[in-house]
Amino acid sequence: MNQKELKALVTDWRVATLIILLLISVIAIYPHFDEKGNIATNLQYGLDLQHGAWIQLEMKGEVVGFTTDRQLEDFISNLSREADAEVILIDESHLEIRKSYTQEELRPIFASAGGEMTSYSIGVSKSTADDVKRILENKINAMGTKDAKVNTLTGLNNVARYVRVEMAGVDMKQAQEIVGKQGKFEIRVQTTGNETEHVVSGDSITSVQLPSQEPPGSDKWGVSFTLSEEGATAFQQAAIRYGATKDPENHYLQMILDNKTVYSAPLSDDLAVQLETQKIRQLYASTGTGKYGSNQASELEIHLRAGALPVDVTIAGSGGTSAPLGERYKMMAVLAGILALITVGCVIYYRYREPGIVLPMVMINASELLILLGFIALIRFQMDLPTIAGLVAVVGTGIDQLVIITDEILHEGKVPSPNLYLKRLTRALGIIIAAAATVVIAMVPLALMDLSTLKGFAIITILGVVVGVAVTRPAYGKVIMQILSK
Repeated sequence: MNQKELKALVTDWRVATLIILLLISVIAIYPHFDEKGNIATNLQYGLDLQHGAWIQLEMKGEVVGFTTDRQLEDFISNLSREADAEVILIDESHLEIRKSYTQEELRPIFASAGGEMTSYSIGVSKSTADDVKRILENKINAMGTKDAKVNTLTGLNNVARYVRVEMAGVDMKQAQEIVGKQGKFEIRVQTTGNETEHVVSGDSITSVQLPSQEPPGSDKWGVSFTLSEEGATAFQQAAIRYGATKDPENHYLQMILDNKTVYSAPLSDDLAVQLETQKIRQLYASTGTGKYGSNQASELEIHLRAGALPVDVTIAGSGGTSAPLGERYKMMAVLAGILALITVGCVIYYRYREPGIVLPMVMINASELLILLGFIALIRFQMDLPTIAGLVAVVGTGIDQLVIITDEILHEGKVPSPNLYLKRLTRALGIIIAAAATVVIAMVPLALMDLSTLKGFAIITILGVVVGVAVTRPAYGKVIMQILSK
């Protein structure tokens, strides 16, 4: 291939796109030597490939279908009292009971409260599971733990029973301390300038309600919470002593979690007047209007709980990977990728007996893997063994599609004319796109379902198919034509 032909090949938009993506991928991966002289990259590794621990927690609660002849509010209030548990209305016919009960234990409790059970599922609602996930993520982030993943396992009935926490670079003892630790929460009152004084601690908060609109049906959001008798007394005395009841605008109340201010606002005029003569146990923290106010209310609910989960949990399983084992898995994964490329190359050579065909195929396959690794590094996606399996699967499916292109072009055992070549290439790409669509459709459920161990495999397989159809297959079609024409 002379210089003019090489320039024409490199400047073709299909080949140029491939080259640009390869350069971006190398920059994203950033291979370099660390301070110990070892080769390092920007790739993030999950528990399978490095030292770390995982804990699977079981959420203690039930989602129960019900019917009742009583007023709904009265029934829920009676049920909460009879069950001695927090009861949350999910929809018109389902409740969440935030305490562990068997189906046999709940039936007489429902009967006493004036209702009847129609269905029973162990676990909590998807909304509560999302709250558990968000609280754990906030707690883990506050501890400065990197490379952590929290996944809830939700069934098709939208009931979640388990949540899995994975923390790379953390041993089992540390992992249990992080998951079990509750934050330090306190309410302080502004005195003069930026000075504040302690009012009550988190242990004075006896209950926290779900975010609500006040008044009901309005666009104003907030969170209602209840203080203990001692907490209400301390709150009233501090508000009077430091002038918050007389001059609310200059004496803000601040809620602080682990030395970070999570809420700051003055007393409402009505509350300031009431506190002058009586202590108030039931308080309401307004967070704003619209979607912003709703989001802030959800965050404040978590902070008021001081990192405590809305339901009790127990450890249903745990495990981890030692540092030597993680390094071994990492090395085996690299060898598996290299072996897959070599095996593919040998099979293709046996079929075509032409190095000029084998080399471009293997290089295109390798470039596809490099682009995928670059994308993984760019979005900081954690690589684990299922992800590696996805990469190996991409090698196999990729070479199948390259064979389709090559066989279609060499349909009669010779290189066709340019016009006929384009028709055959278009036909081959049509077959490949149809096959790729089938793979994507098959993988989408795995990518969307709460099967955390299979998500990596599904996502990488889908990305590999997309990169292949959009970039590497068209580029290979141009390259192989240029080579075969010689």
